[in-house]
Amino acid sequence: MSNLLDFEKPIAELEAKLQEMEAMAENNDVDIKEAIDSLEQKINELKVNTFKNLTRWQKVQLSRHPERPYTLDYIYEITSDFIEIHGDRNVKDDKAMVGGLGTIDGKTFMLIGQQKGRNTKQRQMRNFGMPNPSGYRKALRLMKIAEKFNKPIICFIDTPGAFPGIEAEERGQAEAIARNLKEMFMLKVPIICIVIGEGASGGALGIAIGDKVFMLENTWYSVISPENCSTILWRSWDYKEQAAEAMKLTAEDMKKAKLVDGIIEEPLGGAHTDYKIITQAVKDTILKETAKLEKLSVDKRIEKRIAKYSDMGVVVE
Repeated sequence: MSNLLDFEKPIAELEAKLQEMEAMAENNDVDIKEAIDSLEQKINELKVNTFKNLTRWQKVQLSRHPERPYTLDYIYEITSDFIEIHGDRNVKDDKAMVGGLGTIDGKTFMLIGQQKGRNTKQRQMRNFGMPNPSGYRKALRLMKIAEKFNKPIICFIDTPGAFPGIEAEERGQAEAIARNLKEMFMLKVPIICIVIGEGASGGALGIAIGDKVFMLENTWYSVISPENCSTILWRSWDYKEQAAEAMKLTAEDMKKAKLVDGIIEEPLGGAHTDYKIITQAVKDTILKETAKLEKLSVDKRIEKRIAKYSDMGVVVE
């Protein structure tokens, strides 16, 4: 109950009431089946009405839900033998960026993504999902390994942004991200990118140049978070909801603007309500899209990838 978002509370209250009624019926041998059925129907209608009409800010909140599956949850669920690869061969192993080789239905992939933590200790270790330059350099090293052995690349995006600390800037944060952008355009293997939570700023873009880019239904993708946008424009976090509406950062907005290729539907209530359903949907998308991309020649795939990003933001009058 402690992890409930504001708009989830009315649903939780009715579900608690339903549990009480079911316990009463069982313990007292009372026939209240009709009342229970009616309440179940009411809960389902409320869920549908709530989650099909979320505001942009509510979707941002849902993308940050602490029980939402993170990169490693997806990787361990969809692969049968994941082997994590560590280190950037330069400075250190950035725990905010994870990656390695894994098999999905007999086919080997290189899987890379930002990783957040579940509790305070894990969040500190993972730096709240904010990679340092070493994280982006590790990601690029893994991509180069994938290219060498002709393995498709899957990138899971879930970050509030690249780490903005002084030490990150001293080690070349901007250069590390810029190099990833340049190199990813020319990689010879298929690249599929999936926004599974937050997709903020260059921190997200640093592993998001793909042949195909997908977003989960309740995620966001933007140059800045609504809170920081509000701080810059209004000098206060209080206008974050207005900022989210103005920024048009949801999956539907991104698809409409042709900045992503598709939306992966989540279970009713969000990805955290059923790991099995959402991981299966992600797995199906990966296998389906990889099969399509592998039919193209390397030159054609790179040409289409470059054209895809070159066309973004172009206005013809």
